[in-house]
Amino acid sequence: MKGLRIILIKPSKYAPDGSLERFKAGFMPNATLYHIASLTPETVNGVPITIEIIDEYVRDDLDYLELLKVDPNYDTLLAVVGVQSHQFHRALDLTAFAMRHGIRHCIIGGPHTMTCNTEQFHGRGVSFALAEAEIIWEPILFDAVSDELKPTYGEGNRWAKRLDGPIITPPDKQAMQRYWSPLLGLYPVRGCPYRCSYCSVIKISGRQLRSTAVEVTIESLRRAEKAGVELIMFVSDNFNKYPEVRELLEAMIEEKFNLRFFCQCDAQIARQPELVELLGRANCYEMFIGIESFNREALKATKKFHNKPDHYHKIVSSCKKAGIRAHFSNIIGFPEDNEEEILHTLNTIMSLDPARATFHILTPIPGTEQYDEYLGADKIWEKNLDRFDATCLTWSHPSLSAEKLSELLHKCHRKFYGAYLRNNDLAEDDRNIALFNRYAAGERMHPLSGGTGRVFLDHVDDYKVLRSAYFDIDLAPLPSSLRLSAADEVLNEKIQLKTSFTPATV
Repeated sequence: MKGLRIILIKPSKYAPDGSLERFKAGFMPNATLYHIASLTPETVNGVPITIEIIDEYVRDDLDYLELLKVDPNYDTLLAVVGVQSHQFHRALDLTAFAMRHGIRHCIIGGPHTMTCNTEQFHGRGVSFALAEAEIIWEPILFDAVSDELKPTYGEGNRWAKRLDGPIITPPDKQAMQRYWSPLLGLYPVRGCPYRCSYCSVIKISGRQLRSTAVEVTIESLRRAEKAGVELIMFVSDNFNKYPEVRELLEAMIEEKFNLRFFCQCDAQIARQPELVELLGRANCYEMFIGIESFNREALKATKKFHNKPDHYHKIVSSCKKAGIRAHFSNIIGFPEDNEEEILHTLNTIMSLDPARATFHILTPIPGTEQYDEYLGADKIWEKNLDRFDATCLTWSHPSLSAEKLSELLHKCHRKFYGAYLRNNDLAEDDRNIALFNRYAAGERMHPLSGGTGRVFLDHVDDYKVLRSAYFDIDLAPLPSSLRLSAADEVLNEKIQLKTSFTPATV
């Protein structure tokens, strides 16, 4: 009996010069790869399963492409996972390469296929995942061993009503050596109760908060520590809205893990100092907060009503008290922004003195409410999905050019970290991170691009012939958004926030 070999690939993206982005060292392993691998059984319908895990961002060779060719010892399933809109072309190219070399089972999944209409590409030999892996991964595997995949999976049912998350098997030491630090991403909770028009999370994960059992997360942490993982990233957008957050943190303290962790909280964390204190005791070392803007009118225009700029200083204060680095994430290029407003935001952030700050250009992400609005108003002029990565302007801004916004993006990083480096009491790790951010800005590279040490191996032109042959395109057209089914609309309205800490107003 042949086994089924599953090739899980997180695709990279094509840079503006056409080269495929690759790095000598990545920032963190992709959480989706290890989550799906951990959902995969050892056998399916009696057929033994083997898995190959590939993160293209940290591959400095092309040897893995040999896996995308027929092997007489296996049937092969290529699953290109976690695909964002700016990675969609690369996902198509990988499947075209595999099909050219005899692979018959290919599927693409992730935020883009869950939220955007891919119908143009159906029936061309590639399947598309339109729902969470918890719903559709098992039927995909059964169909793969039965030798026939359906064109789509999960149509009409994007989200699981509850999460029965797997215990995560961490990457091995060889895989972790490709990254700056031995780090693992975990999903203890999914969903966001808000309605921010520019954000794709409520379209990808829904507004209903759904969480994995605390003991499952704790066991994943035990296995991670045993495997040599030192850092954890909780890949959840509003960790402070997680109903079982106190239970999890207290369990982590009781376990006495030698693990530090990073989490993301919304700006309402300013009203939850007791939670910040508990996070610090549980060994949280950094908190990522989407403050986005100090312009209240810009925030309200995108339905981000819960951010109160007057409260941002409380976040920095409580994080410093708890020994946590406050990481302020900011969006520049709101329609209300001009150069003066952006520089005022920068100076205000610097006066608040968070430990970290990153800046992103407002981008109407395909699948979001803002994208639908801008596309309908014919504001989006960029036609290449590769550019929809929040590092460049893709739409007609009322007062700022693409060149000016790019200049301001790098200036914000350069000035913030230049001032930060003037602190003589910085720890070595903080100083190294600040130096890298300054260096990246000088090279006109976003500091969160994916890693350090660019590697140049291949180019979009190496794959365009295959893209044209299998999908009849040079560039994929800008997609329309997928509407939620009636059942998912109902689930998206059932918002019940339960927390052990001061509840935030939604």
